[in-house]
Amino acid sequence: MSREKIIANMTSESWETIPHTAYTYNADVTLLMEELKSLNNSKKGEKITINTLVLKLICEGLKAAPEMNAHIDFNRRLAKGKVTEFEEISITMPMLCMDGEMMTIKMADFGNKSLDGMTAYINDVNRRMEKTHFDTVLYDVAMDYSLRGLKKGRFMKLIYRLISGYTGKTKIERLRGKRKKAYKSIPDSDRLTFNDVKQGTITVTNVGSLWKGQRGHLNLIEIIPPQVCAIGVGAVQDSPAVITGAGGKKETAPGKSLPLCICIDHRALDFDKVIPFMKKFDAICENPKIIHAWVN
Repeated sequence: MSREKIIANMTSESWETIPHTAYTYNADVTLLMEELKSLNNSKKGEKITINTLVLKLICEGLKAAPEMNAHIDFNRRLAKGKVTEFEEISITMPMLCMDGEMMTIKMADFGNKSLDGMTAYINDVNRRMEKTHFDTVLYDVAMDYSLRGLKKGRFMKLIYRLISGYTGKTKIERLRGKRKKAYKSIPDSDRLTFNDVKQGTITVTNVGSLWKGQRGHLNLIEIIPPQVCAIGVGAVQDSPAVITGAGGKKETAPGKSLPLCICIDHRALDFDKVIPFMKKFDAICENPKIIHAWVN
């Protein structure tokens, strides 16, 4: 329950403070899926998943639309603030933990990683999860979140959260004594730490991986402050595609589509800042042979 409590705090602040604007973008991935199959058929070693490929496309899109890869610091009372764009793209992504619960993991510097590099990173996160005491990591997250709130003058919220964290059925289980010493003796390279779960520059949630047979799409997804954008990825679905036949005549044919829900903080972004992201995504989908250059 402690995990749900921290998520509830973050999502509540999201809906209370952020004016969300959402757009559902359907990418035609017909050629892209064919090229991914070709890539994996010719590839030695571990295959590239759809999830990894989509993360790579999102990173390439963000490079074309850097305003989406940013944090905002806004004081509503004074009606002023600033937006900080980041060159490094670090994706916060929910992942399924060993105990069946979800944990948001920071995929650090994914903008500069190859497809193989992304695959190795995700595999390493899964490996380190096996020796991670998640309540210990959550405690660090909760303290960081509360201290950031304290800097903004939210003293009473900090008090209430400390009481909640140490009491009741949902209190965070902290290791003590020999258990704590044994856990701290595990090298950081073998377990997840605060650096693995702290805020990234943007959040990507892949609901398509939960049920590949789904036919719908996300209409809205919360933005986690101070981020200014969140992207919800659906499942690849069968859909009609428009192709140009002989003589330049347009025809419909069976195809594949991938719905993305793009949510932006309207204090920081207008929709025109998102258009370069979608154009870049489309350009790769229309000329997908570039993905061969993204492997080691």
